[in-house]
Amino acid sequence: MTTVKINVNGKRHVHEVEDRTLLVNFLRDTLGLTGTHIGCDTSQCGACTVNVNGRAVKSCTMLAVQAQGAKVLTIEAMARKGKLHPIQQAFTECHGLQCGFCTPGMIMATAGLLEDNPDPSDDEIIHGLEGNLCRCTGYVNIVRAVKRAAELQRGAQ
Repeated sequence: MTTVKINVNGKRHVHEVEDRTLLVNFLRDTLGLTGTHIGCDTSQCGACTVNVNGRAVKSCTMLAVQAQGAKVLTIEAMARKGKLHPIQQAFTECHGLQCGFCTPGMIMATAGLLEDNPDPSDDEIIHGLEGNLCRCTGYVNIVRAVKRAAELQRGAQ
């Protein structure tokens, strides 16, 4: 067992974990943050994407002990005081979701993408989200949602 100290959604957490505990399991099972989904168990789908120190990371590919001292942001912290984050608003406005299973990972991947590139082209969006799979949509509305999120974020700054 190892003691991990991780800042998750602005709150410091200190917990004992088995060395083999994946970050996704730590978030879901230890902290009860079930918005981070487990989809494929093979790092293919991106449903478990969170931001670690500002970078989009598939949390099924990272051990909790590797996140020692990190700042982790999950979907639960995106909305503030009952107001949707601009990315969430854009996904809603542009119908960038259907069943919603992949949506938390898509939103977190989009946050990472827009952090690096606040005005991405369609090709840059497609490349930036290529590690996140959606089984319900044709991705057209997801690309529109990312473009709209970029507009909303630029307008808010």
